[in-house]
Amino acid sequence: MQCTRKIKENVYWVGAEDRRLNLFENLFPIPKGIAYNSYLIKDEKNILIDTVDYSVGRQFLENVKYILNGEKLDYLIVNHMEPDHCSLIEELIYKYPEMKIICNNQTIKMIKQFYNFDIDSKAEIVKEGQTIKTGKHEFQFIMAPLVHWPEVMVTYDITDKTLYSADAFGSFGALNGNLFNDDTDFEKEWLADARRYYTNIVGKYGPQVQNLLKKASNIEIEMICPLHGVIWRNNLKYIIEKYDKWSKYEPEEKSVLIIYSSVYGNTENVVNTLSNYLGENGIKNMAVYDSSNTDVSYLVAESFRYSNIVIAATTYNLGLFPKIEQYLLDIKRQNLQNRTISIIENSTWIPGLVTKEVNKILTEMKNIKVLEKTYSIKSSAKDSEFEYIKNIGDEIVCNLKNK
Repeated sequence: MQCTRKIKENVYWVGAEDRRLNLFENLFPIPKGIAYNSYLIKDEKNILIDTVDYSVGRQFLENVKYILNGEKLDYLIVNHMEPDHCSLIEELIYKYPEMKIICNNQTIKMIKQFYNFDIDSKAEIVKEGQTIKTGKHEFQFIMAPLVHWPEVMVTYDITDKTLYSADAFGSFGALNGNLFNDDTDFEKEWLADARRYYTNIVGKYGPQVQNLLKKASNIEIEMICPLHGVIWRNNLKYIIEKYDKWSKYEPEEKSVLIIYSSVYGNTENVVNTLSNYLGENGIKNMAVYDSSNTDVSYLVAESFRYSNIVIAATTYNLGLFPKIEQYLLDIKRQNLQNRTISIIENSTWIPGLVTKEVNKILTEMKNIKVLEKTYSIKSSAKDSEFEYIKNIGDEIVCNLKNK
């Protein structure tokens, strides 16, 4: 049975949902599932924009067939060659042999890597700014390399003022029948997943996202149709400003994120004491996470959100606690910058090791300020050592006020 939605005159959502998948890209937890979006525009020549993951291929093919209603499929635009968006290309060729594939030169190379069919006889190569008409609709192609693969482009429907944005402006989460941003309380229901999606999937490529935003600022956009997540049909400024901030590595919250490891609860006790002191001194909207109980993708997302980060870590086997090390390597890999860091360590064996190892990674990152006050717990904190926690707290409060 078909499951489609009309999103504009002669424009249809023909995607599908997957609530069975546990890990996106076999890496990121998706407890709310994932939406694979694809769009079909009916015109003098029918045009499909991207496909979906093979796992939901049956639903997708039924959707395309239903909307075409016996008509031929003239074009497939390939904005992005990642398999969750390109895995049905060959199936479409079998079903619609007259179909041409619109793509760029980088995409051609990847199609040849994934498939064995004769792409050269099927392809219509497009370049930056080039347009194609399908009747009433005219489409313009804008290159967006590394948002988030090197071949990515986005497609702008000049007629409808709609941007088909590939992986940009996407989110984790199944759509649950609410396709549009104004069908939901986006900030409450979607923002955290959109942030986690951006920071972990695209976050590394802030300069490339800035390039795309600059290009997009030169066109009039009334609707944004991403490959994952809700379709934006109003209040576009909201999500564009989020992307602008995230891609500049500017924090959303001038507050404190605390990430800790605690094997037997002693470091956790210090973290609780510090967070309570900060709250008592007027710091609002803080977040505290145990690195052992929180997938690192959530920690990365929260690190993009907050201005100040406290890392409270134990040693483990003559090194840094593995979950904290993984977290630090991930925020480094995602190019996080412009943050202020405080360090607390707990080392029964080798005092100073945690601070040394944390600083080693932080010095390889851009525009990271490490505050001077620290606290080296010797196994467990004593009441007489509260002054160390207070000093860290006071320095953080002062830093935030100066921001």
